[in-house]
Order: sequence, then C-alpha cells, then structure tokens
Amino acid sequence: MEKAVPPPDTSDILLRDVMRSDLPIFFDQQLDPDANHMAAFTAKDPTDRDAFMAHWTRILGDKTITIHTILLAGHVAGSVLSYEDEEFGKPEVSYWIGESYWGKGVATRALSAFLKHIEVRPLYARAAKDNLASLRVLEKWGFARIARGKDLPTPAVRRSKNSFGGWTKLHLNSM
Repeated sequence: MEKAVPPPDTSDILLRDVMRSDLPIFFDQQLDPDANHMAAFTAKDPTDRDAFMAHWTRILGDKTITIHTILLAGHVAGSVLSYEDEEFGKPEVSYWIGESYWGKGVATRALSAFLKHIEVRPLYARAAKDNLASLRVLEKWGFARIARGKDLPTPAVRRSKNSFGGWTKLHLNSM
C-alpha cells in the first residue's frame, strides 16, 4: 500500500508575477556552471546578457505563458512557468531554482503551489536524465516518466554541453 505524502508547508514560499527587477537575479542564477550542468535546456551563451533579456522580454510579453517568480522568505529563489511546447503542442511546466536554494525543498514547495493554480491536464515536464533531484520533485507531484531522448526536441534550445545522458519527458494527468 502506498504511503500518503502530506502536502508540503508552502508558507515561506510565495509565487508572484515576475518583475523586471527579478531579471538580473535570474541572469546571475543561470550563469552558475553547476546549474547549467543540471539544466536540460540552456542558452547557447549563458553570459550573453542581451540575448537573455531579449528572451525574457519575449516570455513576459507572451500572454499564453504563465510565469511566476519564486520567493523564499522574501528573496528571489527562481522562477516557475507553464507554456505550450512548440514541438509537442502540449502544455509543459518548467522551473529554475538558484543553486544557493538547492536542497531546501524550494522546488518541491514552489511546484506544489504552482500546480494548484494551473488547471490544465495533462501537463508535461522535461528534465535532464541525470538531474535526479528534479526528477524526484516532478514524480513527487504525480508526474510519470513517459519518454527519453538523447537529442534536443527543438532546435531553439540546446542541451547543456556538460550534462550527460539526454532528457526525460514526464506527464501529469491529475492532482
């Protein structure tokens, strides 16, 4: 018999709309080499601030994307979003947590709070096959592994050169 997992305490996590003042923090977070190693999809040149800002300007202007800044005790810990994947045509969830917030349950609590506001199901996610922590977070909230790949699913994003083993696609039917 499967043991029921109590919902996490999300009282110290706040999701709010992304503000322009969050973008420099997001930029610094994505510069981290360890974070780039763990991310399945990264920028061609993470140090290119202009490309980063152009990408985020596009994201923030797209009304089909739901995106929030993750605050932990008032500090920007990362972001979480849902969008329709261009190749698969399905809704997908994604998140980025700054490395200084890893191992503190931030991704778990933020995803819990976010999934309460995203009603569309099924919902999909992707994670680097070797990013076991992210895979655990997604599986904890009911995502099941449905596919694996070695190559990138779209030419618009690329796999981090430093990661190993491809990506894993996951699926959530209900919550």
